[in-house]
Amino acid sequence: MPPVATAPGVEFIEDVDPSSGDVLARIPCADAEQVRQAVARAKGAQRAWAGLGIDARVDVLQRVAAHFDDPSTLDRLAALITSEMGKPIAQARREAAACAGGIRRLATATRDALVPIEAREDGTVTRITREPLGVVAAITPWNFPLGMAREVIVPALAAGNAVVFKPSDVVPLTGAALAELFAAELPADVLVLVQGRDATGKALVAADVDMVGFVGSVAAGRHIMAACAPTLKRLVLELGGKDPMLVCADADLEKAADFAVRESMRNTGQVCCSVERIYVERPVAERFAELCAERARALVAGDPRGDVFMGPMSNAGQMRQVLAQIDDARAKGARVLTGGTARAGRGFFVEPTVVTDVDESMELLREETFGPVATIRPVDSAEQALALANDSPFGLGASVWCGDPQRARSLASRLESGQVGVNRGLGGAGDPPWAGVKQSGFGFLGSPDGYRMFTRPLSISWDEA
Repeated sequence: MPPVATAPGVEFIEDVDPSSGDVLARIPCADAEQVRQAVARAKGAQRAWAGLGIDARVDVLQRVAAHFDDPSTLDRLAALITSEMGKPIAQARREAAACAGGIRRLATATRDALVPIEAREDGTVTRITREPLGVVAAITPWNFPLGMAREVIVPALAAGNAVVFKPSDVVPLTGAALAELFAAELPADVLVLVQGRDATGKALVAADVDMVGFVGSVAAGRHIMAACAPTLKRLVLELGGKDPMLVCADADLEKAADFAVRESMRNTGQVCCSVERIYVERPVAERFAELCAERARALVAGDPRGDVFMGPMSNAGQMRQVLAQIDDARAKGARVLTGGTARAGRGFFVEPTVVTDVDESMELLREETFGPVATIRPVDSAEQALALANDSPFGLGASVWCGDPQRARSLASRLESGQVGVNRGLGGAGDPPWAGVKQSGFGFLGSPDGYRMFTRPLSISWDEA
């Protein structure tokens, strides 16, 4: 699907391969007028799309999902992800391969969540339906360029909205490929692609859209909320985290260290729910730090097109931010047990890093890092760990590691987070919402509550004859 036509003289995205620094493409950015045209096109298409009814819309989305069953399509998508943001090719293939099932699941779950409800009382009938909002602006991130876009776009479309889709400027080619696959089955202009950087995103939020579904940083989420306030546009904001991990003295340290290193360095640490603060009871803190350092040294990092666990940072700015936080911690007395430097040569590579003896004076413990760093803070007790974990503006995910399951669940219930794993990671049975508290989010993705975010309730009442 071609993007909105672009006038001469606009700025461009320089799409860079983070493993080499080579420029892959120059993508023109849509300006405010092109964004306005994109929204107008989506508005023109939305009413007929909604009029199809949800069963027909879900059927269309099932046909979209079938495109992601094609092995050549999956290979193309995976190669784009690896080239644009540096995700190791095996992980990129898994993300691409999850699309077909994810689209099918989301479309069906949205239909189930929007089933009308009827109530009768004293001869009066009230029927509650869920109606589409209109046009949804979907602004999605680079770290999971297919997975996170799917989580916003599919429920929005299934609910009867049209979508104007702006992928991250780090992954414009991946975003364009995704939009093309949806457009192969959708009616014209039900999904319109716009490309650009911050100015394009701001123009889209300011345009005549009815809702913004955004996944990204807390800072950007604040700007979006402020920009939506004058017209009270509906919002779903899935924002960043500084996820704590609490390790009690009686925990299975080997298992906990496996988790800590994997979850702080998966996707080169560029995950909103990465483990970013590890609070360990002091009697086992040194041993736990040693176990983490051993595991970090064993990770294979390098060219993401090879058999590696960890590739480069997505861009030079992200690499500089991570290294600056490590340097700040080191200068204030933290011990870097392994890593802590950029790899020599081309590309934006940061070595797998384990830092211990951190404290609250250090940015590494306060601000989102979004890099391959396991940050260990010894504590005197689990109660102190709990207090420190909650003393943060973030509240996305968390985990508790403890030999006593009942005590672990008690600690978990007191964590100020949207989701908590007990001796395991996040997620689990059923279809729980993905939700952040405090500054980690507003609204929900996933779950019936999340799918209903893309609708408005309409109640119609009448008296029975």
